[in-house]
Amino acid sequence: MKNLTLSLFVVITLLFSCKNSSQSNEKSTTVEVVKPVDFNAKVENNTVQLIDVRTPKEYNAGHLKSSKNINVFDKNFMTQMESLDKSKPVYVYCKSGKRSANASSKLKAAGFTKIYDLQGGFLAWSKENLEIEK
Repeated sequence: MKNLTLSLFVVITLLFSCKNSSQSNEKSTTVEVVKPVDFNAKVENNTVQLIDVRTPKEYNAGHLKSSKNINVFDKNFMTQMESLDKSKPVYVYCKSGKRSANASSKLKAAGFTKIYDLQGGFLAWSKENLEIEK
């Protein structure tokens, strides 16, 4: 009976420790969806990794100041993203938020540690009359 109790205790302890370990790995990468005004406050110093994941045509029609265009539909998207520093936050946006959510998932899977996604995308940014470049 003692052996059975001890074995059960060991198994339960191992199960809980594995569960806690996997949860801590999931928390190591976060994607935060941020409202336009808050996103602006984070990127206005121009020293962040700010990525527009729209097409070049959309980007050329207007974009956030100091953003870099890396089209999420481009076959070399992840290769281009690999040139960024994974240990520093990356800020992404698209037209409405769908493509940037897709890009955020890819970045998370690639090991980027902190990802900020513009809620509502460029449309929400424009609606707030925040600064854009052409």
